[in-house]
Amino acid sequence: MSAGGGRAFAWQVFPPMPTCRVYGTVAYQDGHLLVLGGCGRAGLPLDTAETLDMASHTWLALAPLPTARAGAAAVVLGKQVLVVGGVDEVQSPVAAVEAFLMDEGRWERRATLPQAAMGVATVERDGMVYALGGMGPDTAPQAQVRVYEPRRDCWLSLPSMPTPCYGASTFLHGNKIYVLGGRQGKLPVTAFEAFDLEARTWTRHPSLPSRRAFAGCAMAEGSVFSLGGLQQPGPHNFYSRPHFVNTVEMFDLEHGSWTKLPRSLRMRDKRADFVVGSLGGHIVAIGGLGNQPCPLGSVESFSLAQRRWEALPAMPTARCSCSSLQAGPRLFVIGGVAQGPSQAVEALCLRDGV
Repeated sequence: MSAGGGRAFAWQVFPPMPTCRVYGTVAYQDGHLLVLGGCGRAGLPLDTAETLDMASHTWLALAPLPTARAGAAAVVLGKQVLVVGGVDEVQSPVAAVEAFLMDEGRWERRATLPQAAMGVATVERDGMVYALGGMGPDTAPQAQVRVYEPRRDCWLSLPSMPTPCYGASTFLHGNKIYVLGGRQGKLPVTAFEAFDLEARTWTRHPSLPSRRAFAGCAMAEGSVFSLGGLQQPGPHNFYSRPHFVNTVEMFDLEHGSWTKLPRSLRMRDKRADFVVGSLGGHIVAIGGLGNQPCPLGSVESFSLAQRRWEALPAMPTARCSCSSLQAGPRLFVIGGVAQGPSQAVEALCLRDGV
């Protein structure tokens, strides 16, 4: 279904979170938006857990996380929310895995990761949880791939990724998990690889044409998009500094190749550290950091049918470093940084009837 331009989108503003935070972990389960952990005003990981009831638009405090953490991954498994990895109060990667039981309102510990890790990418498929990559206590990027079996409460090893990294973008398409980008230390990774869940083998696809940190990634209609970011100078360009870009690169899964779109099809704003998603036949880019002294509030969309960018209604609260989650026709933008850690919870929505 393709939405008809900028007027098809609107912002919905929800009551602010009781706790301001950045790098919070978010999940959506049965009409409830959960926000777990993250960093507060003091810059330390939180054990705070809160949920927004979407019917009553009220926030409720949940039992605190057994392990305070920020930047963890979360996966919904039926009536449970599994929280994996992250970084703890002493800035060390976390091995602890914990499950929140929605019906009982309590936490249970689960089998720990084989190695402590932050920046783990997770994907759920048929009730199994796949955890890919991460950064360990030695700060080295990891290539490990593990699968969690809830019935046995155990992690099993799978073939490692060809390129170790943390903070990668992952997409489930058919029987494959696609892994794009990520980081190795301070350096952005350009690798694009796919894991076949049936054959349990890895395929290396052509790498991203350009090396950019804090880019936004999305998958829609058989294509993977890599947008914007902070362009890194080449290894022999000693005088160039990283700079914000509005680059748009698109990988066609059927043809197996990248296309760097021309200047006329680049984003309207140069931005990094922003939210990106797919709504109603559009790729949307929200907020982030640019050349301005404060976070961006601008929003734009790329129509997959018309192949052009257009401005959308601006964010009610300009922010960067937000958590995000897509649930049906809503793309939630949660917390992040405005002048400091934010309490804002807003969703870009498709209007009724679109």
